[in-house]
Amino acid sequence: MLASLTNINKFYNGAQVLCNVSLTIDENDKIGLVGRNGCGKSTLLKILTGSVEPDRFTEKDGIISMAAKTTVGYLEQMGGLNTENTVIEEMRSVFAPIHRAIDRLREIEIEIETGDDSSADEYQQLSSWIEANDGYNTDVKIRMVLNGMGFSGKELERTVSGFSGGEKTRLSIARLLLEEPNLLILDEPTNHLDFKTIMWLEDYLRSYKGAILIVSHDRYFLDRLCTSVCEIERGVLTRYRGNYTAFVRQREENDARREKEYELQQKKIAQLEDYVAKNLVRASTTKMAQSRRKQLEKIERIERPVHETKNAKIRFTYAVEPPLDVLKVKGVDISVGDGAARKTLVDNIDFEVRRGEKIGIIGDNGIGKSTLLRIIQEQLPHKGIVRWNSNIKISYFEQESTNLNKELTVMEELHSRYPSMSDLEVRSLLAQVRLVGENVFKETGVISGGERAKLCFAIMMQEHGNVLILDEPTNHLDLSSKEAIEEALAEYTGTVIFVSHDRYLLSKIADKLIELTDGTYRLHNYGFEKYLEVLREEQAAERKALDAEKQQKAAEAAAEKAVKGYRSKQQRSADAARKNEMRRLEKEIDDLQAQIDSLTEEIGREEVYSDYELMNRKCAEIEELKQRIDEDFELLIELDQ
Repeated sequence: MLASLTNINKFYNGAQVLCNVSLTIDENDKIGLVGRNGCGKSTLLKILTGSVEPDRFTEKDGIISMAAKTTVGYLEQMGGLNTENTVIEEMRSVFAPIHRAIDRLREIEIEIETGDDSSADEYQQLSSWIEANDGYNTDVKIRMVLNGMGFSGKELERTVSGFSGGEKTRLSIARLLLEEPNLLILDEPTNHLDFKTIMWLEDYLRSYKGAILIVSHDRYFLDRLCTSVCEIERGVLTRYRGNYTAFVRQREENDARREKEYELQQKKIAQLEDYVAKNLVRASTTKMAQSRRKQLEKIERIERPVHETKNAKIRFTYAVEPPLDVLKVKGVDISVGDGAARKTLVDNIDFEVRRGEKIGIIGDNGIGKSTLLRIIQEQLPHKGIVRWNSNIKISYFEQESTNLNKELTVMEELHSRYPSMSDLEVRSLLAQVRLVGENVFKETGVISGGERAKLCFAIMMQEHGNVLILDEPTNHLDLSSKEAIEEALAEYTGTVIFVSHDRYLLSKIADKLIELTDGTYRLHNYGFEKYLEVLREEQAAERKALDAEKQQKAAEAAAEKAVKGYRSKQQRSADAARKNEMRRLEKEIDDLQAQIDSLTEEIGREEVYSDYELMNRKCAEIEELKQRIDEDFELLIELDQ
């Protein structure tokens, strides 16, 4: 056990946010924490880290226990980076004790060279401690993590103060990963991250040697990483085994079971109450009625399962069936700016869309995805041809909801579009998307992003388009609303073209993908899961080619040195410290190669190569070991010069 919470209660403004919450975190747990906005997730994290105190009513309330060995890393606490440092300096500061030990080791080596052996024992102790903490590979770790989080090259020498808020968050995550606490607490870690960075972070955290507690709305992230999911609802925490998909299934099963238990109990209570009412006044049955009444008093009443709010009921329909060929795009460019400042992001795009296809458009931020959606609707100038077939009716979800009149209320917005609808019909439509109460009388400019998105869905439901074009439809939505829009799109039989960073939505909905990259594009005639599989294979091939190039350069350098002779061999022999270091590196290379040989043998076994995830993991380990060998070879070459 690393940490445990027992009977945690918390009140804000008289309302109970957390009610008798208990949670145990063991080593290697990967726990996802979910719930509606404002349910108390962040409060629970702050209580666990000690920045907020729970409310206590008895001695058994609000108990927070930490094992002596527990080290806690909290993403929110890492906001205070030293902005005066460069990126590489900030990351190296994590290993300051190791660097001081290595500096001391060099000092002792100089002393030994001059004949002073008085610090020989200290030298041995420091050497053992540095090796035990993998101290000679700190720069390798730093560059691996920074590269994974999207920082490389000249960026490493930039001062932290020069980065944006999102980039500083990524640097905070990188530093936290390098610190390697055995309890890692992350609050929405995938915000500000692109696909490739999220994928790298997922893989890194899957093999993380410690427990992880994550608050996230990224369902795909929770699916790939979590071994259990905790949901906070109405102040109560319930823990489910498995990933996010397993959690959804178990929650539905639990709700059905609890509903059935409640109904059976209510039926039994009604029967007992009816018997008591009919027989209590009769002399012959009074005792039996009194016995039934005592049974009623002893029954522990089951509360009816009630979720905080009902889920939205979104359904897209259309009346006019489109032709088989819906859209043809030929030689189109994605360009931004005007005149001399106009810049082409992607050129000569060709693709076709057929009836019923669901096409996801993916790519990094700023690459032109939203612009492409506007181009195919002829809202922006472009070259090439965009040709829609006849009988096409488009319904468009715009990411920032700029098509709404900010000065109109929610009710007025719908009335302005559909004046024939009565107030009752408008309220009924809004209720389906869970816009109820006073919110319908607020101006669209002041409601939340999630509420504006729901209003746009209500409008689309009335438009009855046979082609849906959506730009980031799940942004600003909570988990239940994301599930509702996902279900609506899955059931929709028309054509869907959508931009999204929501990998769970892409995985469930897209049957084809258009990937925009820097200056070009790729068409993938398969879904998101296959895309990820292909992407990982390509990345592995790139790493393999890079490793081969490094090894070739190392071999060439070694051969060149051999030709030049061994003029410095006597000098190296006199340098005891460098000689010892070279021996250590050579031994480490042999050990790493032995590990590679063992893993290579393992991936030849059927139980490994038939298990895709296990095979990928073994291959990733081999690539990492090869990278370490390359680093060691480079150090050997430097020492040999």
